[in-house]
Amino acid sequence: MDIALRPVHDSDLPVFYRQLNDPESLHMAAFTPEDPADRSRFDAHWAHIRSSPGIVVRTVLADGDVVGHASVYGEPGEREVTYWVDRAYWGKGIATAALRGLLAEVSDRPLYARVAADNTGSRRVLERCGFEVSAHATGYAAARGAEIDELVLHLAAS
Repeated sequence: MDIALRPVHDSDLPVFYRQLNDPESLHMAAFTPEDPADRSRFDAHWAHIRSSPGIVVRTVLADGDVVGHASVYGEPGEREVTYWVDRAYWGKGIATAALRGLLAEVSDRPLYARVAADNTGSRRVLERCGFEVSAHATGYAAARGAEIDELVLHLAAS
C-alpha cells in the first residue's frame, strides 16, 4: 500500500467529519470534541487549523484514498503530534507510515503526544516512531464522558 501525505483539500473535510463520528473510533481516541456531530464547530475548528501558520497538517492517503490526517501543533518546546486514521484501515501500518512522514517533514524537537492509556494501537504507533512514555496523567475524555488515564510520550532531539 502506498502511503502519502499532502496538504488538506476542502474535499477532505467531509471524509474527516465522517471519520470523527465513528463511535468505535471516538471511544478509542477518547480525547475528542464534546459534540463531534456539531458540524459548525467542526468547520470552525478546521478553518482555524488550516489558517494557522504554526500548525502543520496533512491529509493521509493510502493508494490515493483519503484515510485520515496528521498534524503538529503548539508552541516551540511544547509541540504535539496528533493523527487520525479511518477505522477500516487500522492495523495496516498506515498511521505509523504517516507519522514517520510527518516527522521527516517537521524537524522540531522535542515533540509530545498524548494517548489514552488503553489505546495500545496508538501507543505502538508512537513508540515505533521513536516516542517514549515520559509521564502518566488523567484527563477528561469527552468521548467517554469521564476522567481517564492517559500517557504522555515525547520524542527527543536525535
